[in-house]
Order: sequence, then C-alpha cells, then structure tokens
Amino acid sequence: MVRSALTPKRRIGDGPHPGSAYIPAVSVVVAALLSIFPVVGSAGWYPDFGFLALIAWRLLRNDPWPAWWAAPLGFANDLITGYPVGYSVALWAAAMILLDVVERRTMWRDYWVEWALAAVLILFAETFQWWVAALSGADLPFRIVWAPTLISVLCFPVVAWAVSRIDRWRLAQ
Repeated sequence: MVRSALTPKRRIGDGPHPGSAYIPAVSVVVAALLSIFPVVGSAGWYPDFGFLALIAWRLLRNDPWPAWWAAPLGFANDLITGYPVGYSVALWAAAMILLDVVERRTMWRDYWVEWALAAVLILFAETFQWWVAALSGADLPFRIVWAPTLISVLCFPVVAWAVSRIDRWRLAQ
C-alpha cells in the first residue's frame, strides 16, 4: 500500500520513444561525427568521442544493443575518422567483450570504478593506435600517447553525463 502511494503515476502512452532501440547507436555515430570539425593541431590530441560514447553507453546499460553492434559502429567510425578500416572494428569489439567480462565478474561498480575502467580502455585504445601507426612505418615516440589519453580520460565524465541525459530522454523518465 505505501509503496504504491510513493511511486510516481504513469500515464497511458508514457514510455520509451518510438525507435528508442536505435538512439544509442545513432548517438555513437553522432559523437564520431564530432571528429569532422576543423580542429588544427600538430599532434593527435583530439579524443575519439565515438569510442567514449560507446564506453559510456556500455557502462551505463548493457541492454541497448548486442555486443555484435560494435563491429558496424566501429566500421562507421573508421569511415568517419579516417582510421584504417578495421581498426575501430577490432578495438570496439575487444572493448565490448572486455566490458562483458567485467560485467559478469564484478558485484558492484561505482562511478570511480567505471571511470578507472574507461581510463584503462582509453589507454589501451591509444596504445593500439600507436602500435598500428608504428606497424605502418610511422616513427613516433611512445610519449605522444600520453596527451590524448589524458584528454580523453578527462573528457569521459562529460560524455558519460551526456549519454545519461540521452538515455533519460530515450526512456521518457
């Protein structure tokens, strides 16, 4: 009796927006499109917002999409950002698998654990990008990885907040 009195009243017709199952994927592609803005720099310090949005969605909810969606979303990110085709496909699929394993192994997660997990994934992504560039013949010192990693880790809370607002709107809460 008391519990029913404290729950908010929902109206008939309230609920998720039509097409709400695709909003997470569209938001990841829109985040990847942020890389087409003309930002000039001598080194690649610009965060991969598509990857940050993917991590934020996966840490927020594991139900919006199946793990195999990482491949087409990664392919779209490769086409948008100019990475070698298959780079984001492999990286994003590995990140989704790792996040699935972490999801099954952890009993609880708070904000700091999720931020640390995102930082590890971002460091792995930047190191993987450096390794692919080294395989392609680029002569880059490893220290060049630290600035984009730090910037991406510091941008992650903003992206996670934006994803949580999109999710709240998507579910019409």
